[in-house]
Amino acid sequence: MAEFDTIAKRLIQTHPTDFARFALQRDDIQRVEVLDTEQPTIRHTDSLLRIQVGGQKVLLLHEFQTTDDPAMPRRMASYIGRCIEQYGLPVYAHVFYLRPHAGRRDPGYYRQEHLDYPVAIRYKVIRLSELGGQAVLDGGLVGLLPFTPLMQPPAGQAEAAWLEQCVVRVAALPLAPPDRADCLAELATLSGLAYNPQTITALLAKEQLMDIIRESSFAQYLTASAREEALKQGIEQGIEQGIEQGIRESIQEVLALRFQPEAVRGLADRLGAIDDGLRLKQLHRAAIQVPSLQAFSNLLDDE
Repeated sequence: MAEFDTIAKRLIQTHPTDFARFALQRDDIQRVEVLDTEQPTIRHTDSLLRIQVGGQKVLLLHEFQTTDDPAMPRRMASYIGRCIEQYGLPVYAHVFYLRPHAGRRDPGYYRQEHLDYPVAIRYKVIRLSELGGQAVLDGGLVGLLPFTPLMQPPAGQAEAAWLEQCVVRVAALPLAPPDRADCLAELATLSGLAYNPQTITALLAKEQLMDIIRESSFAQYLTASAREEALKQGIEQGIEQGIEQGIRESIQEVLALRFQPEAVRGLADRLGAIDDGLRLKQLHRAAIQVPSLQAFSNLLDDE
């Protein structure tokens, strides 16, 4: 889902050190550099960081998943191999599963079982629903806060109460208003992976945060994306309708050549009511073969 990928990539590019500390569970992270994942050799990787940890330069690879992918071990082996080829550094790779039930069958490794040519490439699987969210909420890693509703609430706390706690905490962050608005919008969007949309909307309305979120750059991006998608669908629909109209006209031309043009024009409205492209193609073939105009009219009556 594009919006979730967009959120994850933006957060990790904006707060790369937060993600490095979270993934490695270490604080001695230095010289964090976000690398370009659009290079041909490593394209399609969600995030790649070059960091220094424990005095050693390494690559930190993050992949975000909302659903299961049986090919994930092979994909990760490919990503890791390309990173090693490109940079010649150790690769610490992680797959983050965002939905509550995703990633349970990911083994965390790619293995080639061959007596003489064994291959094993390992990566870490991180399922957010299995992590305690309170520690992250209290830990001060701003880049991870939008993900906290997807994590486990404290023992005995209802999910709705946990979501509200996460929202209130983010709303109180000492950030510039645009950054806080973006963080809230991202949290609200990611929460949709685990919570009912009505629950999220009601909570945001209760906390009087809807107007703030609407003004966020991320919400505006989603609106622009929706407009772009609607335009794309409109163009595709227009093309399809144009093709269908062309078939209708071709049917009438064939019938006019074979039978009486005046009588053929009387079928225009009936043909115009057919918006099934496959059916129009069948009628076009029939127009070439039917023995009479009445026979073709009978086919239209079968609609």
